[in-house]
Amino acid sequence: MINRVFLIAVILGVPLSVIGHMMHWSDVLMFIIYCLTIIALAAFMGRATESLAVVAGPRIGGLLNATFGNAVELIISIFALKEGLTAVVLASLTGSVLGNLLLVGGLSFFIGGLKFKRQEFNVYDARHNSGLLIFAVIVAFVVPEVFASEMDEAKTMSLSVGISIILIILYLAALFFKLVTHRGVYQHKSEEVEEHEKPEWSMWKAIAVLFLSTLAVAYVSESLVSTIEVVSESFGWSELFIGVIIVAIVGNAAEHASAIIMAVKNRMGVAVEIAVGSTLQVAMFVAPILVLVSLMFENQMSLVFTWPELIAMVTAVFLTIAISNDGDTNWFEGATLLGAYIIMGIGFYLI
Repeated sequence: MINRVFLIAVILGVPLSVIGHMMHWSDVLMFIIYCLTIIALAAFMGRATESLAVVAGPRIGGLLNATFGNAVELIISIFALKEGLTAVVLASLTGSVLGNLLLVGGLSFFIGGLKFKRQEFNVYDARHNSGLLIFAVIVAFVVPEVFASEMDEAKTMSLSVGISIILIILYLAALFFKLVTHRGVYQHKSEEVEEHEKPEWSMWKAIAVLFLSTLAVAYVSESLVSTIEVVSESFGWSELFIGVIIVAIVGNAAEHASAIIMAVKNRMGVAVEIAVGSTLQVAMFVAPILVLVSLMFENQMSLVFTWPELIAMVTAVFLTIAISNDGDTNWFEGATLLGAYIIMGIGFYLI
């Protein structure tokens, strides 16, 4: 039923996005159409990556899901940088970290926990990811803020570029560690895919859907960015709130759906890999890439976040580590993560 709704949304949404843009419909109306269309397209991307995950295994499957889910946000952010909306991009990166750790993780733990009293996942992966989360968010994001107070704009940008290059190298090294040199060394029984489980789509169909959906998202995203300032003024929303909550949720819709589906199937290892793996990819790959891409535009983006953004991200990281480091979860832990997300959402709305 839900898949049919998303199919109808894509069939109607993509043409309406083109027609509305050409005929200059209301920016507020178009913002809603663009958001719903991107969410529907993201659902197709999620189904495609889920099919590939069955074939490739939980780690590669989680990586694929995170990558194509973050591709949506990366595309939106590049167009936003082109328009000079660096504050929105930084806020959307903050929203991705909070959304993946607290909203996606929380919903996965909560909904999965309603069906299963206790769900396990790889404790070694959890501890490995804990170290990377502390490095990516606390070391790489907080340090520039501290040093930037003593630097001019040019030096701050140089520091951001240096940190971005280190983050990308370490992220690629982490993938090499997990998928090549230590693949299977820290295996957990929850990672075993049931033999009778078959992918919804064939590999080539899934790849074709991913490719076409990404192209459509790229077009709609460019139009979405052009409506942000008008929507901000119309609803009285700050660019910070739009970036942290609205753009982040729309941009990460694929991961939201896929992680919850995996949790309901008691494949919590994949759900955690999507939530935490996506956060690491945002912090260690997407954010650095955007810093480097911004060098081509008039308004360059440094890795300097506002203090509310930094404190929210650091809190989310420590809460996630405290809850996930034991390698199992339940619905109450999910409710705790969701409660933290709602508190932060209210705070960003009222700023």
